[in-house]
Amino acid sequence: MTQCEIDSGYLRDTLAALLSIPSPSGYTDRIARWCGEELGRLGVEYELTRRGAIRARLKGRKAQPARAIISHIDTLGAQVARLQENGRVSVVPIGHWSSRFAEGARCTLFTRQGSYRGTILPLKASGHVYGDEIDTQATSWEHVELRLDIAVHDAAGLHDHGIATGDFIAIDPQPEFIESGFIVSRHLDDKAGVAAVLTALKALIEADVTPTVDTLFLFSISEEIGVGASSILTHDVASMIAVDNGACAPGQNSRETGVTLGMADMTGPFDYHLTNKLVDLCEAQGIPFQRDVFRHYRSDNASAVEGGADVRTALVTFGIDASHGYERVHMNALQSVARLLIAYATSEVQIGRDAEPSGGLEGFTDQPVEPAESEDSDEGAERLFGDMPVS
Repeated sequence: MTQCEIDSGYLRDTLAALLSIPSPSGYTDRIARWCGEELGRLGVEYELTRRGAIRARLKGRKAQPARAIISHIDTLGAQVARLQENGRVSVVPIGHWSSRFAEGARCTLFTRQGSYRGTILPLKASGHVYGDEIDTQATSWEHVELRLDIAVHDAAGLHDHGIATGDFIAIDPQPEFIESGFIVSRHLDDKAGVAAVLTALKALIEADVTPTVDTLFLFSISEEIGVGASSILTHDVASMIAVDNGACAPGQNSRETGVTLGMADMTGPFDYHLTNKLVDLCEAQGIPFQRDVFRHYRSDNASAVEGGADVRTALVTFGIDASHGYERVHMNALQSVARLLIAYATSEVQIGRDAEPSGGLEGFTDQPVEPAESEDSDEGAERLFGDMPVS
């Protein structure tokens, strides 16, 4: 397997640059431009779709069966729901996240004329006024409001400043890069994944490595609202790996170090053969990994398959604590993800039949069904069942 050097400084700097660009779903033009410019700096040819999703292709030793690696550049955010008579703004979320994590957030509201800074606050924000009611009020998007840092006291004043229903609101990431290797920030989902993908791409290019087959590096712009990869794939792609966050919490197997391979999410299991290929690559390359199942989670894979793509899918994640909140990841996880993506891009094709969209049984895959053999299987059965008949 070809060895490519992971540039950790580039990974960190790229993540910092991505986090500095507001990009809630629907307001992604600026970050699409930045990614395009960065691909140009790396010497990679790319194209943008009408709305700004990005396709970059590294030519392989063979064209097919083409592979794809996808991450998303859009993030969570909010929009103006209505202008309130107290001079504040009601908001609705972009993507699925709790208003609990919006309370106290600094943010930027973008109007057609310009932007304004502000803070999202609970309706009852002052203990000096509401006493214990600040601790008993409900947690929901109906119970928060945006206080803008402008001198307005009614809806008319907001209107005079050009603020209108539907204006986009970007939440400040507030990133911290800790000497221990931890990174704490909002929007690590999925800007940390984008940084890892670009780092892997840079390593391949600088090592002058040609992928085994054509490999597309895709950047979607609407994953957080569920439709990210529904129209970005080309017809020659036979397998796709989504790079996204893996939720760390009690009851989950994800970690903030190594690679976490998603075996299934709320839409069901990922492709058996592609996922096991990634397991084999981790073991062969000495990349630390763990497996996990996510019950309240979906990725660009789901939107691709729901959009009609007949592709094998797998999920490569970097473990994040407090996903969709104040997130935390470790550099080790991002480096491990980049290493696995390089190993995948340079690995041999195992299912040659995938070069064609359909065919007969010749070359079709199989899955093991026979019982696992064990030298002490009879002894084990005796210990378990004693003299009981085993049918």
